[in-house]
Amino acid sequence: MARKCSVSGKGPLVGNNVSHAHNKTKRRQLPNLRSVKITLEDGTTKRIKVAASTLRTMKKKAAQAAAAN
Repeated sequence: MARKCSVSGKGPLVGNNVSHAHNKTKRRQLPNLRSVKITLEDGTTKRIKVAASTLRTMKKKAAQAAAAN
């Protein structure tokens, strides 16, 4: 399964590990993914992978919407 956020689309980044001797080797920076259960409109639940930063933003927006009502 791909290491990609299903909401924001964040995926792995590619860069270099750089040692003190300035040797470079390839490395991957993976997104901080969390498995989350969501409830769909028809009442069923589905498990999706969401980045932690996206999850935090979603919780913040939900809190703002609740405060506005």
